[in-house]
Amino acid sequence: MNNEERIKKLKEDEYQELFGIKKPTFDKMLEILQAKHVELHKKGGRKPKLSVLDKLIIMFNYYRDYRTMNNIAFDYGVVKSTICDTVKWVENVLVKDGSFSLPKKRTLQQEDLDVEVVLIDATECEIERPKKNKKNGIQAKRKNIQ
Repeated sequence: MNNEERIKKLKEDEYQELFGIKKPTFDKMLEILQAKHVELHKKGGRKPKLSVLDKLIIMFNYYRDYRTMNNIAFDYGVVKSTICDTVKWVENVLVKDGSFSLPKKRTLQQEDLDVEVVLIDATECEIERPKKNKKNGIQAKRKNIQ
């Protein structure tokens, strides 16, 4: 499974379909992750099993398709903990970069926005259950069987 060749063949419309984002956004994320990867591996070290592109695709598989980490790990030939570490690393790098963060609460409060309020009734409903007594218990049933 060579993701680089597969990504090169994708059309711009297919990025939205597969990953939920447009191609320029995908390219920007990949650029940020590659810069961080180069920074981390300046001094050398062991070659990672997953490329930066694979790590980004794994994050999208996990969040967009709701695949389990075991399922993704099987596809890439790694263990589940590697997938977990990969998703966390991609999240942290992109959030710390600041290009993909949501607006702060204070910013949202300062803007004049039309806010719609939706109320949901989430009260608990009591379920009627049979009362416990000696006649309905297992011991009573065993005494009657002979």
